[in-house]
Amino acid sequence: MSEKYLLDPSDIRVLRVLQKDASLSIAEIAKEAGMSQTPCWRRIKKLKEQGIIRQITAIIDRESVGLGFVAYSFVKLTVPSRENMEIFDRLIHSWPEVVTCERITGAVDYLIKVVTDDIKTYDNFLRLKLLDNTLVSDVQSRIVVNTVKDTVALPLREN
Repeated sequence: MSEKYLLDPSDIRVLRVLQKDASLSIAEIAKEAGMSQTPCWRRIKKLKEQGIIRQITAIIDRESVGLGFVAYSFVKLTVPSRENMEIFDRLIHSWPEVVTCERITGAVDYLIKVVTDDIKTYDNFLRLKLLDNTLVSDVQSRIVVNTVKDTVALPLREN
């Protein structure tokens, strides 16, 4: 488990600005966060070093690049042993269609979010990757009909 850091109000302001638009210059981030440039740059550097900021990336509108199909799949392993989970975890990383994977409690072992071009491409993923794998005993899918909210921004609160 990663170490927990106590964020002060200035850290939180900087992180909120970055979550809205990480392409801003340090000057713009500092202005919006209510501080000068050098302390702002130091805070961002510290937040990166501590692993609080894991990466800065572009968020692509999936439909504008032809990825209009989303499904959530509940995956049950045949035998949910530590070894099988580690193997499945590695497999998940090799499948670009899987954009999120959570190991969960309950009747199934994993919840994965799968993004593809269309239902036919999803069917191919389901049959040729997920169900073709001897580790997997069952998959139940839920197809997304409309995305109401889609954000990567965390709900940061000041103490």
